[in-house]
Amino acid sequence: MKHYLKNATVVNEGALFSAGIFIVDERIAAVCRYDDPSGMEREKACIADSDSVLDLQGKYVAPGVIDAHVHFREPGATHKACIATESAAAALGGVTSYMDMPNNNPPAVSREALERKFDIAARDSVVNYSFYIGATADNLQEVLACDFSKVCGVKVFMGSSTGNLLLDDDTAMERLFAECPALIAVHAEDNALIAKNLAAAKECFGDDIPFREHPNIRPSTACLLATEKALLLAERYGARLHVLHVSTAEEAELLADVKPDAGNITAETCVQYLFFCDKDYDELGPLMKCNPAIKSHRDMLALRKAVRSGVIDNISTDHAPHLLEEKRKPYLQSASGIPLVQYSLPMMLDLADRGVFSLPLVVDRMAHAPARLYDIKDRGFIREGYYADLVVFTRGRRHAVAPAASRCGWAPVSRLSGGVVHTIANGTFVVRDGKLTGYKSAMPLSFC
Repeated sequence: MKHYLKNATVVNEGALFSAGIFIVDERIAAVCRYDDPSGMEREKACIADSDSVLDLQGKYVAPGVIDAHVHFREPGATHKACIATESAAAALGGVTSYMDMPNNNPPAVSREALERKFDIAARDSVVNYSFYIGATADNLQEVLACDFSKVCGVKVFMGSSTGNLLLDDDTAMERLFAECPALIAVHAEDNALIAKNLAAAKECFGDDIPFREHPNIRPSTACLLATEKALLLAERYGARLHVLHVSTAEEAELLADVKPDAGNITAETCVQYLFFCDKDYDELGPLMKCNPAIKSHRDMLALRKAVRSGVIDNISTDHAPHLLEEKRKPYLQSASGIPLVQYSLPMMLDLADRGVFSLPLVVDRMAHAPARLYDIKDRGFIREGYYADLVVFTRGRRHAVAPAASRCGWAPVSRLSGGVVHTIANGTFVVRDGKLTGYKSAMPLSFC
């Protein structure tokens, strides 16, 4: 199929400009800029050759979001989410590619387990996909044998996690950082300090710990201690380190000091740390409980600054769906995690409308940057010859958010000012006029 998108306001590579985009089969065949004298002539030829023409007057077009940090729960917890439902939610949020974490049941810590997930995604996923292999104390040979042209990286849980995925063995960590040829993505929290703080909270509050205590139980210090350890290992061995879901001002300051002299280190934050702060616990309570914890207003402002300055490279979601009955339990039993893959781009557009970020910066941190830092082949930019992974959106009018497509069935936000109109993955409309089309156009991501 050949589609032509005309009269679009394109947001790409730091600029906004008017253009038409010609899609032939899976790829972008032409970008006809209206500020180029030849653009209108090229547009005429593209329209004449098109099977369909869509007028996007008043709408924006950007590369599809690449969410490098999701938990789609399959296999092992499909009562709350699965690859089919969560990739559909992703498409509705303008996400055209995702990278899924290994804390499944059983954990994805072997090539066999990864192949099972790839097979499920090939059958069920609406949008493009890859998967991390989890690091354990005894699976280094499986990690080293991975095909990292299709596996996006190695996930290390330095803080509490599921099953045997907590890696707190110093010898195993040293070997991983010394020998791993791929990106190492770390969940950096100090487990011993968290356990100590949780015991103190139980002594103070008994079983009725208020949710506003979450950032005190999992404080900035716990994040900083683990992040410092990961940075030291990366410095010692030259490993490719990516610090996940940075949530504190102190980590941002540390990264600002380290990164200029360390080309092997990058960092991510998630939309919840830019959108919420501890003042929101009284209203949202268990619905905003996640690990690392959402912290103070000061931390939120520092992270926003770090995103603007480039200390934070990319923005993901850590999409982690749980049923409401699993969330609305007392603190000690309440599950940690927030379902955000459908709402991250609209949330960032809302922040852009409030002047927190520029629109080109949002697109950079959510599409260009993950493509760059993961070395994704032919995605993340609106360029001729690249895959046609695109999101069409509107902004500026506050409205109720669409119902959650995630199997968990809820969202922590109710009204936003940005909205996704169409999502195109590999040249196929998987979302049109805000609704799923029923088409699947997923491919496994390829890494250079």
